[in-house]
Amino acid sequence: MKISNKLNKAINAQIGEELKASNAYANMAVYFNTLGMLRLSGMFFEQSEEEREHAMKFLHFLMDVEGDVAIPAISAVPYQFDSVKAAFEMALGWEKDVTGKINDLMDMAIEEKDYATQEFLRWFITEQVEEEATMSHLVSVAEALGDRSILAIENHLPQA
Repeated sequence: MKISNKLNKAINAQIGEELKASNAYANMAVYFNTLGMLRLSGMFFEQSEEEREHAMKFLHFLMDVEGDVAIPAISAVPYQFDSVKAAFEMALGWEKDVTGKINDLMDMAIEEKDYATQEFLRWFITEQVEEEATMSHLVSVAEALGDRSILAIENHLPQA
């Protein structure tokens, strides 16, 4: 099975997006650690690793369908944040952007009648619902707490 050049190129770009998100979440984890928010730091380090795993899923899929893997350069991501809420909002924005890109990949796969790629992408579509919900929840908690102690956000999270 050979994937189309158009879809192959788009999946390579998505590998870059997933690695970029991994770097962004690692930076957030460090930021939360500097604030003494160890649960949030741990959560975002896990999120970083999960995004890297997503990139590897795409990479392995391309190999399985005899595609060409070409990991793009990863652009720099923010490492300083104005506030905890701003970091959460940025994460939510990234997740919404990734959802749009996954949906675009699905649109291409449907247009090309590439059923294997459609099946592969279904997992990511479901995953993005969870990712957006998690980040949206964190934004809501930060909004509800307002200017109160940022550590209240930390205490809101379940124990690891």
